[in-house]
Amino acid sequence: MSTKKLIHFGPFEVTDQVFYKTPLCYALVNIKPILPGHVLVVPYRPAQRLTDLTQDEVTDMFTTVQKVQRMLAKKLFASKGADGKVEDGSFNIAIQDGKWAGQTVAHVHCHIIPRAKGNTQGDGIYAILQSEKGNVGGGHWDQQRPVQEGKFPQIEDEDRKPRAPEDMNEEALDYREAMELLDKEQ
Repeated sequence: MSTKKLIHFGPFEVTDQVFYKTPLCYALVNIKPILPGHVLVVPYRPAQRLTDLTQDEVTDMFTTVQKVQRMLAKKLFASKGADGKVEDGSFNIAIQDGKWAGQTVAHVHCHIIPRAKGNTQGDGIYAILQSEKGNVGGGHWDQQRPVQEGKFPQIEDEDRKPRAPEDMNEEALDYREAMELLDKEQ
């Protein structure tokens, strides 16, 4: 029997998909990433809105966002002529704060979406985030998908399916190891 403490994202148990933990929040891989490396940072306390968080939770969450950005840059932006620094690519940082903003899991969370050099999607990423492609809650529900409110017109994408837990666990392990290396460097 495992004695590890279970971690929940809203009603969903996500313990094995978590790759980084702090005293007040955690980072996990996304069940339906929009782009490679699309992850979430979530406070442990199941607050629904950003304004429900304490000052300490907000500070911890955004400090974690910065740290995860550095790890993702090392993993995804390093190439010939690039060291894998944050400046070698770009990021979309987004919070869908409430159902009218497209939030489908009533637990505040911050999306970190890496954007490699040459990515020409621009602001189209926001339409994807608020479409079925970005329906994080829908990816977790088995029977009934939450209805997104306050969204752009839905973009259908039949090929984009929720990932298998094994795939997410493997990615989480890879990111967990990368975060440990980053911690040792600082």
